[in-house]
Amino acid sequence: MHIKSVLICLGLGVLYAQSFAPDPIPALMLPWLNVFVLTALVHFVVRADNARQAAQVGMLFGLSTFVSGLYWLVISMNVYGGMPLVLAVIALLLFGCYLGTFPAICAWLVRWLWPNRPKVLSGPSILWLAFIWASGWTVTEWLRASLFTGFAWLNTAAGQADGWLAGWSAWVGPYGVTFLTAWVAASLAASLASTASQGGGAFRGKQSLPLVIAGLICASGAFLGQYRFTSPAGEPLVIRLVQGDIDQAAKFSPEGFEQAVQLYQSLAGHRQDGQSVTPDLIMLPETVMTYPAHRVPQQVWEDWIEVARNSDAILMMGGPMQEAGAQDYTNSVFTVTPRDTAAALANSQVYGRYDKQHLVPFGEFVPWGFRWFVDMMNIPLGDFTRGQADQSPIEVGQQLIAPNICYEDVIAQELLPAIRDGATVLANFSNLGWFGNSSSLRQHWQMSRLRAMETQRPMVRSTNTGMTGAIDQWGVPIAVLPTMTAGYVDVQVQGQSGLTLYTRTGNTPTLVLSLLILLLATWRRKSHIR
Repeated sequence: MHIKSVLICLGLGVLYAQSFAPDPIPALMLPWLNVFVLTALVHFVVRADNARQAAQVGMLFGLSTFVSGLYWLVISMNVYGGMPLVLAVIALLLFGCYLGTFPAICAWLVRWLWPNRPKVLSGPSILWLAFIWASGWTVTEWLRASLFTGFAWLNTAAGQADGWLAGWSAWVGPYGVTFLTAWVAASLAASLASTASQGGGAFRGKQSLPLVIAGLICASGAFLGQYRFTSPAGEPLVIRLVQGDIDQAAKFSPEGFEQAVQLYQSLAGHRQDGQSVTPDLIMLPETVMTYPAHRVPQQVWEDWIEVARNSDAILMMGGPMQEAGAQDYTNSVFTVTPRDTAAALANSQVYGRYDKQHLVPFGEFVPWGFRWFVDMMNIPLGDFTRGQADQSPIEVGQQLIAPNICYEDVIAQELLPAIRDGATVLANFSNLGWFGNSSSLRQHWQMSRLRAMETQRPMVRSTNTGMTGAIDQWGVPIAVLPTMTAGYVDVQVQGQSGLTLYTRTGNTPTLVLSLLILLLATWRRKSHIR
């Protein structure tokens, strides 16, 4: 590849990474940027001389996307993990190379399935190319989110949170939105290239059909997004969402733990003059309690119970749970109620509890063969036990709360069992304090909005540094706190019952369709070669 082509591919990846969180680019422009960058990528892949060169295009694009989009991983490794900056950057580059193999595989596969490059494409040919690209892009994104515990960050659908295509979320889920986004991009790329090869001018006859379909896909998303699958369930809750802005470097020391708990108790129990409505539920972030329950001083538990009693509310907070005498511990969310006792809480006897199921490599468990890498960093709590798969929602008032911790709301299908089990409200407990005031906070917020749209359930979020807030069942923010500040916000949240089409079917229909298209394309290629 020429250096100019290399730079263009790298530049496209950087632009693509910017489509997953607002600032500096306005939110309403993100979906268009997402589509147009993918359109340019399709152009370079299809016009590559061969499948190998197409794979190079995909790798360069993927490498720059993930290195620029996940730059905040260096903050956790270097600032809070104590890893030398050079090694942290090298680790990010290696991780970017791994993640970049998935768009590289997609590009290779599409170019291999499209061996001929006619300058002028008919309408049906453009449609077929769009289906091949959409299928390859969708399957490889799903593989990235599934292999080796998966990494679903910066999946295409997240770039559509503020766009018309997000209206399809409740119908086809994140990979359905990914498929449609990739289809629209490929149809644009092929149509524009075919028209340019004829010297420009208007689209002719059947050549305009793909663009008409692409327009209908986008426009129909705006209408489908208004379809109500769910209905209000029970009486709404007043929920207090607390954000402590505790520095990661201090919270794990005994002095830092004490100061952090005092701040959180003050925020959780605060009552303004003349305030008549008190919260029914008070949410505090992931790992507010940095010690297992039986190692926490009894007075701390007494103070938490007092907060619950004074507010006549249920508290939900994050912390490691380890039964007395046991070796394993979980990253958990648990309740504190006005009726609890300090002795019961110290023995992990709680009204409600959720143990995290999807653990993050290096942060919550050590992959085989990488103990040396973890030992280079000074990050505590690095080896949790996975929670059970059949955990029930927690009843608060007339609502059923389905907790998820940090990264778990990035992977849509993992939230579906709790909703099928009757959950009316989704609740995320996170601590992105490891990553500073970076785009990771806004990227995570965008993905939480998609989860609300897909399930038509409100999503409430309590985080250490941001973004803390509430999102309604349509993905629209109700309230949000400024990042990197200590505070709280009280919101009224109406739970929802009923199942969207996506909640019923999951990702299976989209993945099956994509695989069938790729199999048919493989058969057609072999038939033509013969």
